[in-house]
Amino acid sequence: MNIYIADKQDITRAGLTYIIESSTQTSYKYIEDKTELIEALKQDDDAVIILDYTLFDINDAEELIILSDRFLRTHWLLFSEDLSLDFIKKLIGSRNTFSIVLKDSPLAEIRESITFAMQKHRYICQRTTEMLFAPEPQHEEKVKLTKTETEVLIDIALGMTTKEIAEKRFSSFHTINTHRKNIFRKLGVNNVHEATKYALRAGLVDSAEYYI
Repeated sequence: MNIYIADKQDITRAGLTYIIESSTQTSYKYIEDKTELIEALKQDDDAVIILDYTLFDINDAEELIILSDRFLRTHWLLFSEDLSLDFIKKLIGSRNTFSIVLKDSPLAEIRESITFAMQKHRYICQRTTEMLFAPEPQHEEKVKLTKTETEVLIDIALGMTTKEIAEKRFSSFHTINTHRKNIFRKLGVNNVHEATKYALRAGLVDSAEYYI
């Protein structure tokens, strides 16, 4: 069985490499994008994918579920900084080939999640479990973005990268990346595709302008 690390952060790759090499005898490979991932699974889908969904080029939960339906022997270990509750519910409700562990989980949990995934058993980390069993809010809170966050969201929806937005606003990459994380958290979304859909629904971006 192969392990594919679908995560573009060097520090995360280094950490996962250490865990895999110290805990298993399984081979692993870094995957750069969705196309490379699909080609690898076409060759052999008896694999574990350690996926940072928020940074990878998979659009939404539906696309991920389609991939899991296509490659039935593959187990998906979602390994991200944060995931929305709706996203988590969609995945774990679709099939049992999805496991979830957050990047701020204790090392013991991360090790355990990889072991479970290799055995094709579902694993849900403690913080995600607490999210799933938390009582539903009685009233839906209105999303409140600051003026700067709204402007950054518009730029994101228009296809600008974090670096381009930073240059446009004469800000640091770190500052814009922090705004981006705050926007995603407030909107309850996980990636650019989902944030763009929100901006279109909210009328922040004209659909004609978006499709140019």
